[in-house]
Amino acid sequence: MNEGTCTFVLTKDIEMDRKSFLKKGLFGTGMFAASAALGHVVQNNIDELKELDIIGFNHLPNENSTIMANTILHKAGSRGHANHGWLDSKHTFSFANYYNPDRMHFGVLRVLNDDTVAPGMGFGTHPHDNMEIISIPLEGDLEHKDSMGNVAVIKHGDIQVMSAGTGIQHSEYNKNKDQTVKFLQIWVFPNKKNVTPRYDQITLDAKDRHNKLQQILSPDPNDAGVWIHQDAWFHLGKFDADKGTDYTIRRKGNGVYAFVLKGKMNINGQELEARDGVGVWDTDKLDIKATTDAEILLMDVPMTIG
Repeated sequence: MNEGTCTFVLTKDIEMDRKSFLKKGLFGTGMFAASAALGHVVQNNIDELKELDIIGFNHLPNENSTIMANTILHKAGSRGHANHGWLDSKHTFSFANYYNPDRMHFGVLRVLNDDTVAPGMGFGTHPHDNMEIISIPLEGDLEHKDSMGNVAVIKHGDIQVMSAGTGIQHSEYNKNKDQTVKFLQIWVFPNKKNVTPRYDQITLDAKDRHNKLQQILSPDPNDAGVWIHQDAWFHLGKFDADKGTDYTIRRKGNGVYAFVLKGKMNINGQELEARDGVGVWDTDKLDIKATTDAEILLMDVPMTIG
């Protein structure tokens, strides 16, 4: 298999229904979980993935990019968009009713959703398995309940992680009646299947990311931030205009997907605005500089699933 154009094709030789294969063998039941407005269940297909023919690594050269052939650029306005009234969601990668075969995932990074939840509304109880799920609140308070007995509220400054493993059920909703919740929902394929489910959350000090990168996730339980079952490192940075830093990729074979939260940034010569994303691989280092006051999320992940 050629890593540069890595593509996995589902053929008729697979002796099972294709949708069942996707649901249970690759993506986990989380992709097919029903979501609902709080108080009563509304079947809205938010987590319903369409039947797929080809699942390919999303790291092919971007013909419109002005930089290296090992880079892919996703402008904010090119993301999938679903407005369900109580939920307004932007999808960097294919999710629910948004299906783009060229935007399935970036290595093991499968989902990057930019969600806004209306006051008092949320996701009803639904299942996940065999997925590492990270939530990063940007505004408001998000209440979480799960089948492991955890009840918690996460807010801006917190990082939440769940290893779905053998299977969990959980709900998330906006506990406030007078303000929206905005948060990033991120799914990463694990490097171990059927682990014991777990939940964790931490509160970070934003001062530790002023004009530098703050590690918020790693594979090591004893390292800074939360940890997941994958050779991945996430960092947040908050930079003043004209300030910047270098980032060295942590593991050979990894790439970095950078997502601009606020302001304007320049990464390896590519100008990026708020909610733009750029993925870079086959390189050792990134050059990061803020054009204006800006915030950024870096996700350093393996480029192959296995």
